[in-house]
Amino acid sequence: MTLRTRLTLVAAAVVAVVVAAASVTTYFVMRHELYSQVDNTISDHAGNIQRNPDFALRGFNAFVGDYTTLVNTGGQAVGQLPVDKRVRQVAAGHRNGFYRDTTVQGYSIREIVVPVPGFGAAVVGRDIGYLHHDLSRLRLILILVSLGGVLVAAIAGALVSRATLAPVRRLTAAAERISETGDPSERVPEGGRGELPRLATAFNTMLGALEDAIETQRRFVADASHELRTPLTSMQTNIEVLKQQERLDPAARLRLFEDLHREAHEMRDLIGGLLELARGDDPRLEKTTFRFDELVEREVERARSRFPALVFEAQLEQTTLTGSSDRLERAVWNLLENAGKWSTPGSSVEVTLAGGELRVRDHGPGIAEEDREHVFDRFYRSAAARALPGSGLGLAIVREVAEAHGGTVVAEDAPGGGAVLRLRLANS
Repeated sequence: MTLRTRLTLVAAAVVAVVVAAASVTTYFVMRHELYSQVDNTISDHAGNIQRNPDFALRGFNAFVGDYTTLVNTGGQAVGQLPVDKRVRQVAAGHRNGFYRDTTVQGYSIREIVVPVPGFGAAVVGRDIGYLHHDLSRLRLILILVSLGGVLVAAIAGALVSRATLAPVRRLTAAAERISETGDPSERVPEGGRGELPRLATAFNTMLGALEDAIETQRRFVADASHELRTPLTSMQTNIEVLKQQERLDPAARLRLFEDLHREAHEMRDLIGGLLELARGDDPRLEKTTFRFDELVEREVERARSRFPALVFEAQLEQTTLTGSSDRLERAVWNLLENAGKWSTPGSSVEVTLAGGELRVRDHGPGIAEEDREHVFDRFYRSAAARALPGSGLGLAIVREVAEAHGGTVVAEDAPGGGAVLRLRLANS
């Protein structure tokens, strides 16, 4: 059953319940009112007889439209209406008066039985066939009105649900087309207020994010293919040359093996960087609470071993973070390694952690102005960096890790020369 059909049925059901309740209430209110009018009339006539029973004995047709029967205390009756045990009990003073509906010779009669002091009891009745006829007509009218109301409600519900669900149909059609074509560039119309326009806006936002993700994935695959092709081609060339090693002198063979070792190392670093970027901000990564200053201290010790010709000076303030310690460890190492590559032997690298911000400052050549806004792009290598080993992924990984933790990383020129890179995380 479609949502439109369900909405139509719900609207019809709600109206049916409301109309039925209103119709039943109207019917019983009218019935009570009509019966009250009859009861008041025959009650007045019965009151006259109670006050003057001789008047009723002289003429039974004194009350136009009513039938009268008098019953003495001995149970003897005079009049047009039959009596039974209950009436004789009233006449004998054994029970109170009452109203009732009876049938006399096929006629519906509304009766009142009242005690008459000093005589017995009186029965006054009136033909209420007209009342039953009016109530039957009222029932028919109310049934027709109820059915008409339900029909109108169903039609109105169908029209309203059709108009209301039009944005949903557009979303469904767009989703089906995207599923068929694989192209998320399509958008659905927006506008208006309420939940459904907000749904359209959210759907378009989702499509935009999906389109960006697909485009990023395409660029990533293309860039990765391009970057992997160079070392693979070089390795393949060296292997082809080594196949003819009998023609090579020992020194040439050694250079080839060293080239292969270097290229394999570059391949390993490149693949490791690609895997790190591929993880992105995966929410399934395990997050823990840890001492960030201790993590930075370990990486500084590692950098001192990796770059023994440099002096790493660390001033670390106690800092606690919640996040992925493995990824932050990789980001910190990439910052330190970047500073180590650009520093001249004998210079220093200053590492400061204070106020939740990690600063890594080197005393190298600094960052050219035209390169500053690109140093965190994937696979970007400035003209000066092409002479150094690396894949162009180190700082891109730092930015990915920072954004995954709700933070930022920026590169600036340091006073007096060199560069300073500042990493700030959201929960630091």
